[in-house]
Amino acid sequence: MTSPTAPDVISLREITKAFPGVVANDHISLDIVSGQVHCLLGENGAGKSTLISILAGMQQPDSGTIAINGKPVPINSPKIAVDYGIGVVHQHSTLVPAFTVLENLMLGESGLMQGKKAAMERLDELSDLLGARIDPHALTSDLGLGQQQQVEIAKAIWKGSRLLVLDEPTSMLTPQAIEHLGESVARVKAQGLAVVFITHKLREAYAMGDCVTVLRGGRNVGHIGVDELRTYSEQQAQDAILRAMFGEDLARVDDAAELAGATDATRETRSIDLASRPVRLELTGVSSKGHGRDVEAQDVTIRVHEGEILGIAGIDGHGQGALAEVVAGQRSASSGVVRFDGQDVTKQGVRARQQLGLRYVTDDRLHEGTVGSMSVALNLVIKRIGQRPFWRFGQIQRKAVDTEAERLIEEYGIRTPSPATRAGTLSGGNIQKILLARELTHGARLVVVNKPTYGLDLKTVRLVREILIDFAAQGGSVLLLSTDLDELVELSHRIEVISSGRIVGGVTNDGPGTAEKVGHYMTGAIEGEDVLEAEQTR
Repeated sequence: MTSPTAPDVISLREITKAFPGVVANDHISLDIVSGQVHCLLGENGAGKSTLISILAGMQQPDSGTIAINGKPVPINSPKIAVDYGIGVVHQHSTLVPAFTVLENLMLGESGLMQGKKAAMERLDELSDLLGARIDPHALTSDLGLGQQQQVEIAKAIWKGSRLLVLDEPTSMLTPQAIEHLGESVARVKAQGLAVVFITHKLREAYAMGDCVTVLRGGRNVGHIGVDELRTYSEQQAQDAILRAMFGEDLARVDDAAELAGATDATRETRSIDLASRPVRLELTGVSSKGHGRDVEAQDVTIRVHEGEILGIAGIDGHGQGALAEVVAGQRSASSGVVRFDGQDVTKQGVRARQQLGLRYVTDDRLHEGTVGSMSVALNLVIKRIGQRPFWRFGQIQRKAVDTEAERLIEEYGIRTPSPATRAGTLSGGNIQKILLARELTHGARLVVVNKPTYGLDLKTVRLVREILIDFAAQGGSVLLLSTDLDELVELSHRIEVISSGRIVGGVTNDGPGTAEKVGHYMTGAIEGEDVLEAEQTR
């Protein structure tokens, strides 16, 4: 053991890990010090997840060492990582929904329960540490996302961790929950724990972090130490981080900082006079018909006008998928009316709605959105099977298909070796471009997009958002479903909030404070659709 005044240091040296066709970690070295928040930034594919998996014992490095206070330690399994005091809060919940908070925390290494009295005492200690009151008898499925995350943190440090790893902890939280998380992180740090805070949002990095490490292409390409970061202004820190993240590409991502949450959403409000614009999509009292255990849309009434981007905010899994599918025609409405350009399309299917100009971009881009084994060219025209000029007399017209594919590949910046390349071999960002290129052409009038930038790198996020903005600016309409509040504030003219399948409120996106208003609806702090500005625009 070190002396009370000497900090714990977990040192990673020359960590290398390769998978077929890619080097995920390429000789990465860094030090994690107790009592500090070490922010780890990088685009998707930069190597963050692999590095943390190695630290948590879930994967083994091909080479390199991990040492605690100068002593090399083999972390060969998650259990060993826990024994060394390394706790990880993953981006997606690992809690058992049917269990209470206490039952989740009491799940021991062998699956047996510890003593309930001792567990209650430990939970009280952690509640005080995190500054959160956690009901031990509540089902975790009944907790809000912020509350679930507090339980995840308690679970991660249940055995007195020396290191807490938070993987993209704010990706689905409201501004209020993010503030509470920041307070909890400060309390944990003050108790001497080290914190690794993984994020892609620059503002979070220098607001919460004591030091910042940037990964790019599997390498450690930049580090801002404690003393250095303390002297930086917000702008200086932002510039240094962006330079490390993008290198020579920085000039082409001049507003990436905003996309990454480096500043509050400062989009100049795209004011449009809704009263003067026709209603393109109208749902009146629409409920969807059940699909297993999915949360269904319940009594939804919304309008989307010509040229408008209407955002739908909510915690993931609260009926967004059902709403998107019932609008697209993939899921039947059990009640209510769906009108498109004034026409009742409630009973019409997907093909009929597509022909009217109503399109859908699913959040499952790889499995539902594309056929991975088919070429890029065929994926771009797959929804026009049987239609000229791509089919004649039941035969595919290869020249026409390839000509159209080449046009869309260039227009939408799809990076592919050729139109004949299998779509499934492309990156997630390029697959998303295929979906947008296919759905926003040939008479598209309204597009429903579900989590359009989830899992994409910052440059592709920027491009996808610009595509949607341009589509609306040219008179198209967008129904945008997203769990990213920054994205909704950045793009939407109005934002409605969905909870348990119901629309519980809405606000006009008219400047600072919009995210906070939306957050109040998401957390139930405001109930009912009683905001005058929302009522006036419906």
